[in-house]
Formats: sequence, structure tokens, C-alpha cells
Amino acid sequence: MRCSRTARYRFWSCGDVANIFDSRPDPSYGTGAIVNVAKVSPMPRAANQWNTYDITAKGSEFTVILNGIKTVDGAKDSKLAKGRIALQYGGGIVRFRMVEIRPL
Repeated sequence: MRCSRTARYRFWSCGDVANIFDSRPDPSYGTGAIVNVAKVSPMPRAANQWNTYDITAKGSEFTVILNGIKTVDGAKDSKLAKGRIALQYGGGIVRFRMVEIRPL
């Protein structure tokens, strides 16, 4: 979700990542989770369909809603409490549409 100004915009150089990754080896940080910050259980399935993410990043606090289901509620991570917003993918086919970014 957030990258520092100097990051080269690779997933390992950015801070918090809200996942859509149904086949992740560790499903606790799979679809609907924030990697290394907030686990998800049970992991919702999102592959091969359009999905809606509503992500709130207010300072160091995060809430994630995937397809109307809250998967992360108030998780905190101060690594990047502010910064650039990035969209990324790790492989396969990924499409983004109707991306909206609004100030809080």
C-alpha cells in the first residue's frame, strides 16, 4: 500500500501490502491479510473474479474490507505511517479498475 519516496517500487521495498494471493504458501497472510502485520482466518478466496477492496490507511492504522467482509480491523504498523500509495502484482494476470484514492 505504501512506499517510501526512495523505494524502487518492488514489493520487498514497500511497507504494508494488502494481499490477493489465494495460493500463498502461508495462507495466514494470504488474501485479505496485510503481510507481516495482520493475519486473516479463514482466508477468503478471490481468484478468477473481480474483487472490491476498501482499504483505509490512517496514519499507522489499517482497515481492510474485501468484497464487503472486514478482514483487518484497526491493525497498526508504524513502518510507513505516511508515503506514496502503490499498486503491484507478483505474477499471473492482475487488472485494476475504478481505483479511487480519497483523503481522510
